[in-house]
Amino acid sequence: MLGIVAFLSKAVLPTPVDKMFVVVQALTFALASLLIGGWGATYASIVNGSLLGIVRPGFFPFSLAFSLIYGILVDVFIRIFKVKMDGQIKTVRLTISLVLSTAIIGLITIQITTMLGLMPMIPILYLIIFIIGVLNGIVAGYLTSLVWNKHLARHFKS
Repeated sequence: MLGIVAFLSKAVLPTPVDKMFVVVQALTFALASLLIGGWGATYASIVNGSLLGIVRPGFFPFSLAFSLIYGILVDVFIRIFKVKMDGQIKTVRLTISLVLSTAIIGLITIQITTMLGLMPMIPILYLIIFIIGVLNGIVAGYLTSLVWNKHLARHFKS
């Protein structure tokens, strides 16, 4: 379900605007990682990327690949930074995890899409997308931590 929510938040926005507003995608992937554990964000990202490929068939391999890489990054950084401790989420660690994931996938997608000629090279546009993407990672980290610590932690003790 979290993959579907991520998809809905991306599908309604045109490219490149959808690249700037990833807060819902980051939040849903982080929650999937925390709820399912292990590779939860990766599972949600496969659903998200597959559904995006249906509504944007010309970009199917890119939608799936970029979403999958993003989900893997979220899962890996959440694990590396040991975000969940005693059933609670460490907000700063989660925020760093999401900012790094968002920044890395942003750089990868910008590099590949411009290299392949799918998007024109407009440095100022990509700088704006990158900065707004990082800000979205910060907001998503805070919101995910808030949702988890205030509403979900008591139901998912570990």
